Amino acid sequence: MSANSADGPAVLEVVLVKAGRTKIRYAGELLSDDGTRIAVRAPWAGDGVRDFGFVRFEPGDVFTEYYWRDRWYAVKEVRSAAGALKGWYCDVTRPARRSGAELVVEDLDLDLWCGADGTDVRRLDEDEFAASSLAATDPGAAAAASAALDELESLARAGRLTALLD
Repeated sequence: MSANSADGPAVLEVVLVKAGRTKIRYAGELLSDDGTRIAVRAPWAGDGVRDFGFVRFEPGDVFTEYYWRDRWYAVKEVRSAAGALKGWYCDVTRPARRSGAELVVEDLDLDLWCGADGTDVRRLDEDEFAASSLAATDPGAAAAASAALDELESLARAGRLTALLD
């Protein structure tokens, strides 16, 4: 059932776009696509270690990423190389677009982190979002982005973030 070979899993090229430019591009194993939600598993695609102070992303980490065609966010479950759950990194994005073996997602700067035990819930990059001037250039998208961040935070604080991933 693979899109790329008869023997291996299907692979999607995940393309993260920010401000009209490709921020990062990486291959991920397609786990499922039900027409609305797309799930992909990929190793940490960044260069080296990224230490946020509250979590470290590093080589060997595995991200199981969930994208929606009808929602303004993506949720990424993060596990260490040994399989220990680190938490969930949520990106506020425009709805995902898939074309063949390419999945394109436009990052809208807002993010949310929810630690593995659910007690560390943080809104991130609100200053970048304000500086992006999306509210002036596309007020509808800015409102949808803000509402998406509020929804993610509410789900995380209620311990229901993982219900999105079932």
